[in-house]
Amino acid sequence: MFILRNEAPADVGAREALLDGAFGPARFLKASERIRKGRLPAEGLALVAEDAAGRLVATVRLWHVSAGGRAALLLGPLAVSPDLQGQGLGATMMRRAMAAAADAGHGAVILVGDPEYYTRFGFSAAPTARLSMPGPTERRRFLACELRPGALQGAAGRIVPTGARIGSVPALPAAAVAA
Repeated sequence: MFILRNEAPADVGAREALLDGAFGPARFLKASERIRKGRLPAEGLALVAEDAAGRLVATVRLWHVSAGGRAALLLGPLAVSPDLQGQGLGATMMRRAMAAAADAGHGAVILVGDPEYYTRFGFSAAPTARLSMPGPTERRRFLACELRPGALQGAAGRIVPTGARIGSVPALPAAAVAA
């Protein structure tokens, strides 16, 4: 039995340990990490799973990006504790993340990952044909899923971060500033 919930600030240490175990230090060298670095995940789109003992066993996050001038989300990383891989928890996390993104009105999700895994969730390389990542990326692993048909139609250019920066303070409404 697992509990899927929104990530909380107290999850940072366990999440980082899980990601270190799943991907090792090379994870910081990936093109996707260049987009995530110094940014906050999209609000409500950072999910974790805990087991019955309260151990964090899976994580997935989505990030605001511009995909050739089109608003989109970048998914990743998705990680499941090695002792639980192959039991469907990653697929459950993906379905929950994609549903949450669609429910929040987002049009498309982009990722870099194994097509053999992600095509079952509606991802393909076709929508990213004219897009690029900020660093080396295998074309066959550069995938997208349109949550709204045509969300990435005609998109061309580099994927760039657009989400809030870590430590940024939301702007105050004009009325609050004038007071």
